[in-house]
Amino acid sequence: MPVETDILPPRYRSPKRIALGGMGEVYRATDDVLGRAVAVKLLGERYARDESIRGRFTREALAAARLSGEPNIVTVFDVGEHAERPFIVMEYLGGGSLEERIRGGGAQEVGQALEWLEQAAVALDAAHRHGVVHRDVKPGNLMLDRDGTVHVADFGIASAAGTDSLTMTGTVLGTAGYLSPEQAQGERATPASDRYSLGVVGFELLSGRRPFESDSITAEAAAHVNAQVPSIAELSDGLPVEVDAVFRHALAKDPSRRFQTASEFVGSLRAALSEAAGATRSFAPAPPLSVLTPVTRRRARRRRWPVVVALLAVAAVGGAIAAIVLSSGGHSKASAPPAPRTVTVTSPTVTTSPPPSQPPPAPASSSLSGTALNNAGFSKMQAGDYGGALPLLQQAVTKLEGVGYPDEAYANYNLGYTLLQLGRCREAVSYLQRARRLEPQRHEPKDALKRAKRC
Repeated sequence: MPVETDILPPRYRSPKRIALGGMGEVYRATDDVLGRAVAVKLLGERYARDESIRGRFTREALAAARLSGEPNIVTVFDVGEHAERPFIVMEYLGGGSLEERIRGGGAQEVGQALEWLEQAAVALDAAHRHGVVHRDVKPGNLMLDRDGTVHVADFGIASAAGTDSLTMTGTVLGTAGYLSPEQAQGERATPASDRYSLGVVGFELLSGRRPFESDSITAEAAAHVNAQVPSIAELSDGLPVEVDAVFRHALAKDPSRRFQTASEFVGSLRAALSEAAGATRSFAPAPPLSVLTPVTRRRARRRRWPVVVALLAVAAVGGAIAAIVLSSGGHSKASAPPAPRTVTVTSPTVTTSPPPSQPPPAPASSSLSGTALNNAGFSKMQAGDYGGALPLLQQAVTKLEGVGYPDEAYANYNLGYTLLQLGRCREAVSYLQRARRLEPQRHEPKDALKRAKRC
């Protein structure tokens, strides 16, 4: 839509409105002095005459400016007034928001969701150290740059310690679906309120829906106050029951019973997922699937990552799967990297049997599951037969595509590592990148990726 050319100071040319909020508008413009794209938030004209709202907007600018330079927080470049309307100039990210990702794809991959939550947690913990409470943590305020990194934006209803409160007790600010119980009751928000809202975001990223989702805004806000936290394992397509306790903690009605930092919440979530995967893989050999109880069969079908099926495959193959490298971090024999015991991913030189000059082509699609193919390929990797492992792992990656954390990560890492051992470094990169994205906390995919890019 056409925009008045003088709506912003002359320095910010070619403005284009990209968002319209409750208190104003956001424009994308070009900073003529520094030659870069910026986002300019402009207070709505009808509010500009109200001194109390102008004060709120100015405090927003001051609160946000105090946080500039902190990791994963949108940077404020300039604050001022033009034509009697206050404005704030911020960095333009251009990668959309987590709200758009959820709207377009529903539940996100576990590894990616954890990475985004971790980045948001770093930002919120930094803000809280500065005495700033966001008050409106939601996917729409978690913005992505072009590299897919989260930056927390819009401290538009934040309160800064040491200044007058932006809202009086009894006024509800925020978005109903992400409101903490105390905010829903009109009480003052605290850092614990932000951490509650991040817990709601995490629930939505992993399950594709908010914990108290409702067509009624009033009913959803009331549920934050009165309803029990639902089981995300029951609502989602495959999360283990271990994560339910984490969300009960994060979404506790009493602020004092929640996690003490946002990073502690994400760390506990990672630990629960790792515990679920590690504990499952330590079971004794399981019976064939055909004799499992009906309840167990339903759960096995429901899970997006087939941990029970993975166990059966491990028992059938009789070896530790390469996945264990990425999942546990323990010191047991099963935790060794998916390579001969005398070889590590990070070694500058590797001694192996010479690979065949032309690895055999992938055979016709096997009737084995993707996990079983991955395990079979790993067994050949352990024996140094990377040429033999290659077609098995190619099929495993194809069959496990979209499964997510952890099985898809393992197969991609194994295939990337195998290609690396065969001297096909360029081909290895995409698989190692995939493994790294699914398991960003592990060093093995990162180490192998560095090696692939050097050769």
